Amino acid sequence: MTTRRWMAAAAVAAVGLGTIAAAQTPAARPPQRPNILFIMTDDHAAHAISAYGSTINKTPNLDRIAKEGALFTSVFATNSICTPSRATILTGQYSHLNGVTMFNRFDSARMTVARLLQQGGYYTGMIGKWHLGSDPQGFDRWEIFPGQGAYNDPIMYTATGEKQYTGRYATDVITDLALDFIDQRPTDKPFFLMMHHKAPHRPWTPNHEHGAEFSGRRIPEPATLWDDYESRTDALHENKQRIANDLTPADLKQEPPAGLTGDALTRWKYQRYMQDYLATVQSVDDSVGKVLAKLDAAGLARNTIVVYTSDQGFFLGDHGLFDKRFMYEESIRMPFLVRWPAAIAPGRRIDAMGLNVDFAPTFLDLAGLPPSADMQGRSLVPVLKGKTPADWRTSMYYRYYHDPGDHNTRAHYGVRTKTHKLIYFWKKDQWELYDLGKDPRELHNLYGKPGMEALTATLKTELARLKKAARDDDQLADVQIPNGVDGTVEKLRGK
Repeated sequence: MTTRRWMAAAAVAAVGLGTIAAAQTPAARPPQRPNILFIMTDDHAAHAISAYGSTINKTPNLDRIAKEGALFTSVFATNSICTPSRATILTGQYSHLNGVTMFNRFDSARMTVARLLQQGGYYTGMIGKWHLGSDPQGFDRWEIFPGQGAYNDPIMYTATGEKQYTGRYATDVITDLALDFIDQRPTDKPFFLMMHHKAPHRPWTPNHEHGAEFSGRRIPEPATLWDDYESRTDALHENKQRIANDLTPADLKQEPPAGLTGDALTRWKYQRYMQDYLATVQSVDDSVGKVLAKLDAAGLARNTIVVYTSDQGFFLGDHGLFDKRFMYEESIRMPFLVRWPAAIAPGRRIDAMGLNVDFAPTFLDLAGLPPSADMQGRSLVPVLKGKTPADWRTSMYYRYYHDPGDHNTRAHYGVRTKTHKLIYFWKKDQWELYDLGKDPRELHNLYGKPGMEALTATLKTELARLKKAARDDDQLADVQIPNGVDGTVEKLRGK
């Protein structure tokens, strides 16, 4: 959709919505609109943050955001893979509508939260990992990595050229550029800065300081490192992102000790993986500390909203895996920490369910601006302020597309409620069902077990409802969904 067409559509949508129309006028905006600093890492699992109860590392600066603001326990990616999640965060749309289901190029002509904030009077910036295949639009200043970017000696692209930061580490470069953005911004406008780290993405290359710090540490093993996948579908058995078999020499960076085999070799690989992964996380924590100190020193802390998240979760040996993609908890759960001293009471823990489609509407709401008509998420601002709407979601829809794709992860979609999860691997025509209260580690597939018929029918009905609400009508298989209270069956037919 072109900007002109979008603006026309937005104008029509505003008719009859008095509160939204009022929010578009300068008089209705807060007299001092907040700055918004959005810090996002790549593949940072929530359970590698001590504020979330990590037993494997300490992250004091991230913990400071949680202590002085809010920690969300239930924020999820709707498609757990880097490029699609980034497109969803920018557009407020699910993958099937924003055009980025996997690693395809993002259409930079689309309306984004950055464009809307820029049009609404914000000074906008994007620094770090973009990974969307097109140049950023809607930003007054942008400096991005080409593709995935490099940890050492990184190259940064701008609208006018490129620069290589020889002898520098990517996390430090992004931090310095973000600090410069804050220093050089026009002071007569609020700012919106997307600060996107490469870390802790594969190949988990630490800087010298933290690499040395973690090289001798023994990292506790997760409870499910030795998961045997009993009762699970073919998809997990066929997957190729296992600690035991699928880490490469480039990942491990060392030859294993002579004579190591079997479980002992797997344990060594897990240690090597986690030592480097956590060392890159520690550099990010240092970066967050520097940025928070800058806001304090500049007198900006009180009215600057600081958000910390990752583009999705990550397996840290959980189920014997690394990477993400699957609809299991470690993969889809996003860390989400928010500090705003002017409006959020410190030390809040929020269990309301949030999604990455909510981020764009939230930023616009914070700025006193309406979302675009095609955004599918909801603003988290009422939740942040302790006024969760009575009709707030209690379930979410997930879909992963790439099949067989990287790591041979099978395409699937599903529903997660507060208590249960139902996953459908449609090309396999196989299902998984989990009771998240009794089985939070998702080890026991209940699908097809005696006594699960009513629960399964309820979850399939909810899955069909969510799929329809998200306007995802792309069916690659005929799925038996109970239709209504009479128990009859409706087929969602393929196209």
